[in-house]
Amino acid sequence: MAKKLTAAQVERLRAPGRHACGGGLYLQVTSAGSRSWLFRYQRFSKAHELGLGAYPVVGLAAARDAVLEHRRTLHAGRDPLGERRRPSPAAATFDALRDEYIEAHKPGWRNPKSAAQWKASLQTYASAEIGTRQAREITVNDVLAVLKPIWSTKTETARRVRGRIEAILDYAKARGLCEGENPARWKGGLDHLLPMAGKVRKVRHHESLPVEAVPSAMHKLKKTSGVAALAVRFIILTACRASEAVGDKRAVGATWGQIDLKHEIWTKPSVRMKAEREHRVPLSKQALEVLKEVAKLRQDERVFPGFAKDRPLSLTTLLNTLRRAAPGDATVHGLRSSFRVWAAELARAPREVAEAALAHVVGSAVERAYARSDLLEQRRELMQAWGDFACSATPKAKTGKLREPR
Repeated sequence: MAKKLTAAQVERLRAPGRHACGGGLYLQVTSAGSRSWLFRYQRFSKAHELGLGAYPVVGLAAARDAVLEHRRTLHAGRDPLGERRRPSPAAATFDALRDEYIEAHKPGWRNPKSAAQWKASLQTYASAEIGTRQAREITVNDVLAVLKPIWSTKTETARRVRGRIEAILDYAKARGLCEGENPARWKGGLDHLLPMAGKVRKVRHHESLPVEAVPSAMHKLKKTSGVAALAVRFIILTACRASEAVGDKRAVGATWGQIDLKHEIWTKPSVRMKAEREHRVPLSKQALEVLKEVAKLRQDERVFPGFAKDRPLSLTTLLNTLRRAAPGDATVHGLRSSFRVWAAELARAPREVAEAALAHVVGSAVERAYARSDLLEQRRELMQAWGDFACSATPKAKTGKLREPR
């Protein structure tokens, strides 16, 4: 039996190869110089090797403790290597895998609410059917049992639940806990058993304000006092998302540090953008007038402060303000659609310019790689035309065709 080495002797082992450290413990040194532990043992006259981790992350004492534990497993008649490969029943249940998946992916999700939403939806709709089942035991019929009760009544929720089940079962497969086709896959699987979500229930888009009603609404908003009316006017004039202007629970909205009055530009940082790219908004003279008015109410760095300290204006407040100026079903987010309709039908703006004004990603990755310009000057012309239209006394039939982007 190899003599047991001391920690100092182990530290000096640098030559490539396997160095016996006593009791079946070996330090493996590669030609590149990396070192790791191995436990070598025999079972039924057959040699086996079990990795114990990298050195010095796993020290000599910890490696010897691991060897002792594995020898106890051998003494009990079990194979240490087989014990490692066999997942415990509790760890392979769908609910346990759900929690592992969420924990592993949470750092990469932009919305901090996503983890809670994933867990809540799966707990509500999937756990009763498959929560305690092993991943390898879940079948297409099990997934259908989850989805069928809600596919026609809560279609969008059902669509998300299906995608989340698929992701978790893919995670289980990557861990070696199940094999074969994913029973929650859509293409080539559930698409033969369930109707397409879009055919079950049409997706309701945010109601937009009719283009011809925009000037009247702006006139009423201008006569309305308060920061909410100013915020809605600014949202209309910049065609931005409401959260980008007023903020939400995750982050503040527009700040005075983002506003460049000299160059008449509002620069929205990438962290606040859906496409995760910085976006420059050329400010029309009407938008600058709004900023001049709201500057009189300045409390802190936020352009549109909420009614309570450190709290943003709520979307409900903005919606109520809009509805008082323009009775009907229009939503604040739908105002972006109003701008897009005006840009296409009245301004006859080039598609690239109109989409860039909305900070939409257009074209393939290759096309975007070559389209380096953000069309700022063409968008400046478009946004000024929009400001003139939105604040006009009488809507014009058309504003004339804008220049094509170069």
